[in-house]
Amino acid sequence: MSTDASAGATVDDELATETVTDYESMLESLDVAIEEAQYKIEEGRVRSPENEKVRIKWVRALAYALNVRRQIASDRDLEELAAEIDALKDTEGTGV
Repeated sequence: MSTDASAGATVDDELATETVTDYESMLESLDVAIEEAQYKIEEGRVRSPENEKVRIKWVRALAYALNVRRQIASDRDLEELAAEIDALKDTEGTGV
């Protein structure tokens, strides 16, 4: 265990950057899935009741993906706010 305070800060900064990158990657993947679901819903051919069942499944998949995206974006925003609060506390603690 290191007693150097700057060593821990560097690791924390790297983890924060990696976490943000992970959030962005997840959101990008979800955006692709959402676009595909929207395309299938809007442009899919419905000529039989079976195809309509498939369209309903795409609607459910879209709703689920949108909800997951909202949750991930919310988590990302909360993490960013927590980091800003910690930075402000550190600044306040040093009297700067």
